[in-house]
Amino acid sequence: MRPIVEAHINQALSSAAASGELSLAGSPESAVERPRDPSHGDWACTIALKLAKELGKNPREIARIIVKHLAKDATFAKVEIAGPGFINLTLSDSALAAMLREAFEQNTAYASTNLGAGRTINVEFISANPTGPMHVGHGRWAALGNALCNVLEHTGWKVCKEFYINDAGNQMDKFGESLAARYLQELGEQAPVPEDGYHGTYLIDIAKELVNELGTSYLEVADDTRNAAMRELGYQRMLKSQQDVCLALGLTFDVWFSERELYETKEQGDGSADGISEVEVMLKKLEQGGYLFEKEGATWFRSTSFTDDKDRVLIKSDGTYTYFAPDIAYHLDKFERPVNERYPKGGSEYLINIWGADHHGYVPRMQAAVAALGHEGRLSVILGQLVNLFRDGQPVRMSKRTGEMVTFEELVEEVGADATKYLMLSRSADQPIDFDIELAKKQDASNPVYYVQYAHARICSVLRKAREAGLDVEDLMGEVAALEGVPSGDGDLLLLLQADAEKDLIRYIGQLGELVEQCARDLTPFKLAYYAEGLASRFHKFYTDCVIIGEDTSLSRARLYLSETTRRVLALVLGLLGVSAPERM
Repeated sequence: MRPIVEAHINQALSSAAASGELSLAGSPESAVERPRDPSHGDWACTIALKLAKELGKNPREIARIIVKHLAKDATFAKVEIAGPGFINLTLSDSALAAMLREAFEQNTAYASTNLGAGRTINVEFISANPTGPMHVGHGRWAALGNALCNVLEHTGWKVCKEFYINDAGNQMDKFGESLAARYLQELGEQAPVPEDGYHGTYLIDIAKELVNELGTSYLEVADDTRNAAMRELGYQRMLKSQQDVCLALGLTFDVWFSERELYETKEQGDGSADGISEVEVMLKKLEQGGYLFEKEGATWFRSTSFTDDKDRVLIKSDGTYTYFAPDIAYHLDKFERPVNERYPKGGSEYLINIWGADHHGYVPRMQAAVAALGHEGRLSVILGQLVNLFRDGQPVRMSKRTGEMVTFEELVEEVGADATKYLMLSRSADQPIDFDIELAKKQDASNPVYYVQYAHARICSVLRKAREAGLDVEDLMGEVAALEGVPSGDGDLLLLLQADAEKDLIRYIGQLGELVEQCARDLTPFKLAYYAEGLASRFHKFYTDCVIIGEDTSLSRARLYLSETTRRVLALVLGLLGVSAPERM
């Protein structure tokens, strides 16, 4: 509806300029927004206040001229000038009917836009070491990233979903040594786990599996051989575990990228290798740009040329890379991938990373590196705060099963995928989440995900009862025919929806398009959870205040149409959040 309202204001401005009543230098924006107080109408226009200085007129006089030139059609029931020069606009019943019809007919495409215009964007929303189970923080990034990708796709972006596997470096060697010790222990050998290794009981379980599969195959071999073998065998199991958890949560990724690939030789188009790794390609690009220099035997990146507060080491004096070097190479790879079988979407024009809040200081240097590589302003980073686990209001520190940290997998198993994802999206990423396990399992209105899903299931129940009574929503498609623009026919079935609860529900449905676009622009999909709860609340009030299936068949059909439209919008919003919309509960 916003475009229609803006078009009316723009038409009025053009008409006022053509009449000579307003001397406009150009074509000002219509300045249409939602009023904070719903009693002031559906829309407020502030253009009169913005033009006052330019035109040298009192803003109320400018507002009066604009209102005078507004088209006199069926869009607005009331137009008022308020305060210093606000123009408050209240939609007509016919306009509300048009909004409702739009939501019904567009169904899953409702609230979609072309904001992204088909541009490519890569969202890396889980980065994990395959050395242990995923923690609940990973669960928050998983829920946030998945919902964000859904919102971006709904607003016209071509999205690549990515999981970054941190499978290179010293931590993998320590993992292999730790698993090798557990393997030997299972065979009755005295083999302590390295003090700086991995001591989790999950390695005991893996070691038992390996002994059952391999027996003593790696007992009488050199330590280096055993450690390397255990590293790779354990790695494959941990990666499979992470993939299984993502699958249980309903997450799919376009790319699972291994950090190890950054150190491998770069393949040419003919399949031959020129011996240059992705890291070396990145270093050459920075060197060609004049952004590398030598100091104290190390190679430095001149990141102070951009947004960073100091320059950064990429190659240490002993010739080894810092963590920063492969990270830069990884971002370059995401920008410049060729289109092939593995990367059907190719490289991306924009990148989004979801990192933990402890990476705050890492953001400026990475944005500096991206700028130095020729992609300035094309990396956005969302920093997420911690998840605090509770059970009936009491902090949860350890898993009942293992006596160690509660893993993401255990959380999903106990409370379910829907509750996990929804509650992980219950706050902005920059705020900590207090996740109460027992609340997540409750089946009453105190549990927000249950409350929203119950609204969908309740509507499905109403529709089943309607069909049993011979009233089928699908039949309404013919009765409530679509009209171009704003309908004006007095016989429109939807004009029977006059109750406050009905109009409030319709108006709220009409707000979704603006919200989805805002979520995409600001990278804030959590706002959809609030919207879902607001929509569920308004439906429950409508259900309480209005008899949906009554003696008046026409009114019953109109209310069923409103109910079905609400169901479609609820299902859409839940889908964007990555949560199911059950028909029965």
